[in-house]
Amino acid sequence: MPKNRVLICLVNFLIAALMGLTLRYVSVNPIAINYRFLTHAHSHVAMLGWAYLMLYTLFSYYFVSENKLIYTKLFWVTQIAVIGMMISFPLQGYAAISIGFSTLHIFCSYYFVYLIWKDLHIQNILVKHVVKASLIFMVLSTFGVWCLGPAVGLLGQASAFYQIAIQFFLNFQFNGWFLLGVVAIACHQLQIEWSENAKAFFKYIILATILTFALPIQWFANHLLLYWINGLGIFLQIVSLYYFIKIIKPKFQTFKDNSPKLVIRMYQFSLGCFITKIALQTLSIIPQFSSELFEHHNFIIGFIHLTMLGVISGFLFAFLIQSKTIQPSPYISIGLPLFLLGFILTETILFIQGAFYYLGIGLLPNYYLILFVVSMLLPVSIALILISYFKQKHYGTETS
Repeated sequence: MPKNRVLICLVNFLIAALMGLTLRYVSVNPIAINYRFLTHAHSHVAMLGWAYLMLYTLFSYYFVSENKLIYTKLFWVTQIAVIGMMISFPLQGYAAISIGFSTLHIFCSYYFVYLIWKDLHIQNILVKHVVKASLIFMVLSTFGVWCLGPAVGLLGQASAFYQIAIQFFLNFQFNGWFLLGVVAIACHQLQIEWSENAKAFFKYIILATILTFALPIQWFANHLLLYWINGLGIFLQIVSLYYFIKIIKPKFQTFKDNSPKLVIRMYQFSLGCFITKIALQTLSIIPQFSSELFEHHNFIIGFIHLTMLGVISGFLFAFLIQSKTIQPSPYISIGLPLFLLGFILTETILFIQGAFYYLGIGLLPNYYLILFVVSMLLPVSIALILISYFKQKHYGTETS
């Protein structure tokens, strides 16, 4: 595994976590920062500096037969775009410089898709299909970004068009590119073969990813048809989960017998978060809850973090440990459980507070302070993992 690339990804993740902690601190003790600008920076660095670049690294490592220099060069150009967004978003929000770096990142992603598609070397049919689908969704998601300029110019930032364009990007980044990306690598690691059940899983998860986009559209353009489309998407998502469990279950016992306990636990944790994500999405078939969901910020943030930290980051850490890129150490023994604890506590508090707001109960006592304190576990845990990685003498398969 390319050690320098993984190191950069972990540093990006730490910076994103520190930005997130700063956002929590503002609610406890207001400081002179632009909250919205920092939110943009936090989300872009987490998504594009951590999840995107880690998938970039893993895809080029597992699915390309030859270690080509172009992948290293493109990685560093993409990282320059991330650094540009990291600096410019907190200072100016969406403006000329930050938009320029965002655009650079998009063009880098297009070139990455072209390279991977051309160099793809995968014998497993299921893995090949899921990898290609994830890349298609990544490109598709960027269409939402290209719509933002016309949306602002024609209708303004408060328009339904603008908000739907943002949700289009987020939906197909998270549920398309990121989620299918980690599923592809998990299927590769578990050696899941093509079968009728695998074919059914692939078909239903693709349809579900497309159809469940009806929910965020419904928040801004309420229509009964969108409710039913989302309901069908949720149903197909549950069906896809059924087939996913069916295809991994026979392989998982063999995997458990031949893998370290830490790897097994990370897989179990990530799969548990994946199941929880689908279970929570199922609640959107309740009409009143579905229509009011967007108004409850805690539910939205909690769900995004469940996907980003629980499912995606959980799997990414599992892959890094499984490949021996991250190796057991005292720092890992403390850092990884702290990460999981911080995630579970912040999610619990966010969803409890969301339920309180929804039921009209009000604010939890010392809610913002408690959330800030438990959120400290996340950057601390990532820092410990980063220190452990930096101090390692061996990094699995070492490449530049």
